[in-house]
Amino acid sequence: MIYSILKPLIRIALFFFCRKIYIQNKSAFNLKGPLLLTANHPNSFFDAILIGAFFKQRVHFLARGDAFNKPYHRFLLSLLNMIPIYRLSEGKENLVNNNYAFAASKKILENKGIVLIFIEGICLLTNQLQPFKKGAARIALDYQGQNALQILPIGIAYDRFNAWGKTVQVALGNPILANELLPFAERAKNMNHFNIEIKHRLEQLIIVPSTSQTKKGKGLQLFAYLGILLHQPFFSVIQKQVKSKTNRTVFYDSVLFGSLFILYPFYLILISIIAYWFIGISTYFILVLFIISARTIVLCKNPAK
Repeated sequence: MIYSILKPLIRIALFFFCRKIYIQNKSAFNLKGPLLLTANHPNSFFDAILIGAFFKQRVHFLARGDAFNKPYHRFLLSLLNMIPIYRLSEGKENLVNNNYAFAASKKILENKGIVLIFIEGICLLTNQLQPFKKGAARIALDYQGQNALQILPIGIAYDRFNAWGKTVQVALGNPILANELLPFAERAKNMNHFNIEIKHRLEQLIIVPSTSQTKKGKGLQLFAYLGILLHQPFFSVIQKQVKSKTNRTVFYDSVLFGSLFILYPFYLILISIIAYWFIGISTYFILVLFIISARTIVLCKNPAK
């Protein structure tokens, strides 16, 4: 229920966090399970947020296990259909827990669900593909459902990282029957062939958006300056805290987005109450002013900053 409630709200929030989100082959968002999504992983949890926000059917995500270390983190991430999966760098003793991740993925797919796995198994804040892990191929090989499993490659690319007001390109490929990617009798050969074929498709789907910016009218720019004045007291504090907490990690964009998503409505409520009680300005006027100016800031933001 929480996932269903949050999804439309997240789509609205993305409208204010990103300058533009280009989507190629948008109709693929209507596909139903059993469906295994194999995507590249340039920008931590923000990649999962983007994909999950637009799929019509609920998506379950395999996410890096170290994010689940704290009990409340585990609780919150599980509400968003995230399943922990561990790498060797996160502790050899945790690798046994991956049996749960693969078993859970298998069950979801056999119940006609959708599972997203980032096939590189690592995030480095780059649009360049990294070597693939075997997790996606393993899930496809172990699937035993009655309905044919489809594989959907998805390419994600950003004009920049560690910054709001970014432009994103999400390119969805065409679904492939899993059996077509697993033609051999030997498991090892199938895993290798699976990764080669998916890599070939992903290379064509990673389309880095341009960083160029169209010139904005003076009126729009002036309104953006007003928006900066209205939001600076709130945004500067949030941004400073997020930078401190995510220093030397790949989580800046996802943590900043999550923090703004949770806290910005409270800021709007506080400003509305102050404006109404002390100045007598209509609450609706304040809400419209702040919301429109927030979008204007994103549109006028210099891509180089």
